[in-house]
Amino acid sequence: MTMNNPFEIIIKPYVTEKTMFMIEKENKLAFIVKRDATKMDIKWAVERAFGVKVESVNVLYSRKGKKAFVKLRPEFNADEIAVRIGIF
Repeated sequence: MTMNNPFEIIIKPYVTEKTMFMIEKENKLAFIVKRDATKMDIKWAVERAFGVKVESVNVLYSRKGKKAFVKLRPEFNADEIAVRIGIF
């Protein structure tokens, strides 16, 4: 998948009580992403959209769509990104 705009891959942030805990304790963000996006596509989109480096990406399929759980590298703070995108 060749994309120029990271928001063609990232549909919206996924926010629940559990994902709020993940932001604070595990330095992870959660997003609903396009179903055909690969882990590499998601990593590229998050790095490009938010100016961070990604350590790992895990995906989960559900009725709400494809969820991506993105762990940031330790030098980047998921709290700061969450504030920037309006989660907090």
